Amino acid sequence: MGYVLTQEGFSDAISQLRKTYRIFAPVRKKGAGRFTDVDAILYDEVNGSEEIELHEKSDYSAKEVLTPLSETLFYFTEGVCKEADLDTRPVLLFLRSCDLQAMKRQDQIYLANGMEKDFFYQRRRELVHYVLIGCSHSFENCFCVDMKANVSEDGYAFSVDEADGMYRINVLDEGLDAVFSAAATSKEEVVPAHVTQNEVHVRVPETIPAEIMKHPLWDEYTTRCIGCGRCNFVCPTCTCFTMQDVYYSDNGRVGERRRVGSSCMVDGYSNVAGGGQYRKTQGERMRFKVLHKILDFRKRFGYDMCVGCGRCDDVCGEYISYSNIINKVADAVDAMEKEGR
Repeated sequence: MGYVLTQEGFSDAISQLRKTYRIFAPVRKKGAGRFTDVDAILYDEVNGSEEIELHEKSDYSAKEVLTPLSETLFYFTEGVCKEADLDTRPVLLFLRSCDLQAMKRQDQIYLANGMEKDFFYQRRRELVHYVLIGCSHSFENCFCVDMKANVSEDGYAFSVDEADGMYRINVLDEGLDAVFSAAATSKEEVVPAHVTQNEVHVRVPETIPAEIMKHPLWDEYTTRCIGCGRCNFVCPTCTCFTMQDVYYSDNGRVGERRRVGSSCMVDGYSNVAGGGQYRKTQGERMRFKVLHKILDFRKRFGYDMCVGCGRCDDVCGEYISYSNIINKVADAVDAMEKEGR
């Protein structure tokens, strides 16, 4: 069912929803960017509709609601282990189509990537319902169309598009119809806006031969990449983490275990017992990251991991373009095919 609301009506609807749900959405943080006069758009819990940023792409992805950068999993003493408490109120999470598609990738890794589901992820995921933010135009560095992540026809409770002070809502969760019906000025069919054309284009090869692993295209990034890991931390599909034990006592028998976001691009992530280290150079790490997004994940699950949000390009301090790397891989594959390899 589709509804049209005024700004006041949308505010009333959000107020009603907050009686049942915690609401997380992109929020503009004044002066929180790289410089004091630059804003940042980050995910946070909101208290009212006026806090929700509907028109700009968030600098960080919605995944932090489900996989916080630092999360205490459980506490332990010498004889007791206790799971960390969790707010069990249901959650509404506002996000664009690319991030909604990315959440499906998160589910794939944490819930359908082996014999067991990740308990700590699952208990959060069961609380979360998505709200699709309509995306009427492409942002800088986005290539969601070529990655087929620009449209989401389902998987959300309701959608929202705002233009000229009017909010167009498409409700898929019938349990929310009453909230929007009471606040609406009219009812009509609503189709969420979606991007149809990006300025940035990528060509993802259908097949990528194993020889790409030794291609010299990766050598460039051994010197260009500084291994800061920004690209991983803003990526909505990256799932790497490490574990940290924090001890409260000298004997190490009382403390807590935390899951902390980590990065395949950061030095030390691939260290193993005995002093071994896989992927020592930044070029090797870049190769691992890129091929995981457009080859390895697809081999396992049947579709690409990358959703083309472009945040990695937005945030890179060395101006390394991930979309350019994909196209370089495509060019290298074309050359191999011509050579008969």
